[in-house]
Amino acid sequence: METIGNPILWAGFAGLVTAALLVDLVLMRHGGDHKVTFREAALWSAGWVGLALIFNGGLWWYLRETADVVLANRVALEFLTGYLVEKSLAVDNIFVFLMLFMYFAVPEEQRQRALVLGVLGAIVLRGVMIFAGAVLLTKFHWLLYVFGAFLLLTGVKMWIAAGQEPDLEKNPVLRWMRRHLPLTPTYHGHAMTWREHGKRLYTPLFVVVVMIGITDVIFAVDSIPAIFAITTDPFIVLTSNVFAVLGLRAMYFLLAGMAGRFHLLPYGLAVVLGFIGVKMLLIDVVKIPVLASLAVVAAILAVTVVLSLRRPAHVEAQ
Repeated sequence: METIGNPILWAGFAGLVTAALLVDLVLMRHGGDHKVTFREAALWSAGWVGLALIFNGGLWWYLRETADVVLANRVALEFLTGYLVEKSLAVDNIFVFLMLFMYFAVPEEQRQRALVLGVLGAIVLRGVMIFAGAVLLTKFHWLLYVFGAFLLLTGVKMWIAAGQEPDLEKNPVLRWMRRHLPLTPTYHGHAMTWREHGKRLYTPLFVVVVMIGITDVIFAVDSIPAIFAITTDPFIVLTSNVFAVLGLRAMYFLLAGMAGRFHLLPYGLAVVLGFIGVKMLLIDVVKIPVLASLAVVAAILAVTVVLSLRRPAHVEAQ
């Protein structure tokens, strides 16, 4: 498979992400168990976005110096477009996380830990899925058409299901855990398991962390094929994915209180998936420039957000 990734780039990416995660976790622990304020979430969200842009700028500079400016510009645009797509599709995760926390009555001070553990697990699983997808696309080009049709179908289904809340009681993962694992109905601080009368039980926090990881993987099945429509370079796919997911915890606390104000966003995301699906199906017929894709995705999301703010949910329901 063709990739710009080399030992220097992979080491730089791994070092930057590791350092950022350590800073994030240390500061989170320093603050103790607390309810994250809007200001704190906004600062952390801005920090994660800024870090992604710094990485992209560094990548552009490195490629300009070691290769040429044309390659550097193309890769920077691909990363930015992939990051925007993954970031916007991650918003759908936020709504599901909010529902999970409400359903399991997760205490405010435990939500940070649940999100951190769930996101870290999701990064590992996404990495496996991305490299598997890259290998398959290298050997079987026709899989791009399968991905395109899948994204188009997913966009239609997302449009139809917009505004409907998933029924957790019917979730197969949750039902399996309830049938096969000894669960305790009460939280015990940060503990994932709890020993009671000599028997090890799994706490609701364990269930929530597993559900967050599974939920992200399910969404990744949609989002990862979407970025393969932009680039098939596993380095760009993985790095843009990881940076988008890393900011998921901060974005949750930023948007949790405003989720109802962006009630039309699922429709916008459905259109984005449909556009990328069509682009994938026409990839050998019409070459849509990366900059054009970036402009279309940004415009769709901007229009959706503006319409959501101008037309509140209660007006739509009348």
